[in-house]
Amino acid sequence: MIPEFVKPFLWSYNISALNLQRDKKRIITNVLNLGTCEATSWLFSVYDKNDIVDALTHPLRGEWNKKSLAYWCLIYNAPVNPIAVKNMF
Repeated sequence: MIPEFVKPFLWSYNISALNLQRDKKRIITNVLNLGTCEATSWLFSVYDKNDIVDALTHPLRGEWNKKSLAYWCLIYNAPVNPIAVKNMF
């Protein structure tokens, strides 16, 4: 279940249709890109480091803010995939 305080960061999606496992890359991307401390804390309680690093190293095309991606890659010591970054914009 996605809490109310996370919904603004997934505003263009039907929240009731999102699945925490199936749509984890979408949820992780949106919350890390746009979320508040409260939303990111929730995210960290739902997804493990491997899920988050996967979303960072295999970014959704056209979805990441470059600065957000760089920041979270630093935080998680995740390698930035230059080919993926080049193709995401």
